[in-house]
Amino acid sequence: MSHKKLPYFELRNSTVDTLLFIVKSTDLSELRAELARRYEATPGFFANDVVAIDLRRLENERIPVDEVAVLLNEFRLRPIGIVATEAQQEWAGKGNLPFVELRERRDAGKPAIAPDIPDAPPATPPSPPPVESTAKVAATTMVIDKPLRSGQQIYASGDLVVLGLVSFGAEVLAAGSIHIYAPLRGRALAGVHGDHEARIFCTCFEPELIAVAGIYRTAENPLPDNVLGKPVQVRLNQEKLIIEPLRLT
Repeated sequence: MSHKKLPYFELRNSTVDTLLFIVKSTDLSELRAELARRYEATPGFFANDVVAIDLRRLENERIPVDEVAVLLNEFRLRPIGIVATEAQQEWAGKGNLPFVELRERRDAGKPAIAPDIPDAPPATPPSPPPVESTAKVAATTMVIDKPLRSGQQIYASGDLVVLGLVSFGAEVLAAGSIHIYAPLRGRALAGVHGDHEARIFCTCFEPELIAVAGIYRTAENPLPDNVLGKPVQVRLNQEKLIIEPLRLT
C-alpha cells in the first residue's frame, strides 16, 4: 500500500509556552501605568513575546478584552488568547481572541513595585510560594568569569553565574536564578519570564536595581545595614521581595 506524501502542509502535536498577563484591575489607565513602570526597568526586553490574557482574578468585574489586547500591542506584547472562568466566557468571548486552555503549574503574580523591605534574620530554606505560570526555565546554566562594565548586558535562558564585578550601569538578566560571586553594583533581574521561584544570590550586595519575576526595587529605597555590601539572597514571598542575609560559613 503506497502512502502519498503531502507536500503543502503538516499537522503535528505541539506544546506552546506563553506568558500569562493576569488582569487584576478593570481600569485601563492603571494597567497602562503599571506596564510603563515595568518597562522602565527592562525596556523592550519582552518585545514580541506572546501572552494569554488571564481574566480569572476579576471575579464579577468586566473589562473590554480587545482594548486590553490593543494596550499590550502598544508595549510589543502579542496576545494570542484568553484564559477565563466558565462564567466569564459569555462576555469575554465577544472579542477577536479565542479561549485557550493552559496546563496550570503554579500561580503567577502580576509585576509590582516592591515596598520597603524591613531588616530580615539570616536566611533559612523557605517554602516556595505558589505561582501560576506556564513559562519554562531552561536547564542550562551560563557562567560569566569576567567583570561587566557599564553598558554591558548579559541574558541567560536558564540560571546565570557571574564570577566578576557587575559594575554600575551593567545589567544581568536570567530566566532562572542569578548567582553573583562578586560585588553587584548594577542591575540584576531574575525570573524575567515569570518564574516566581527564581532567586538572586550575591556575595557583596550594592545594587542599582534588583527584580524577580518583574517585581523590582531600586536604589532609591536605601537598603538596611544588615544587607548592604554583604552576602544576601533575594526571593519572592506573596509578591513581595524579601532581601535577607546569607550565612556563608
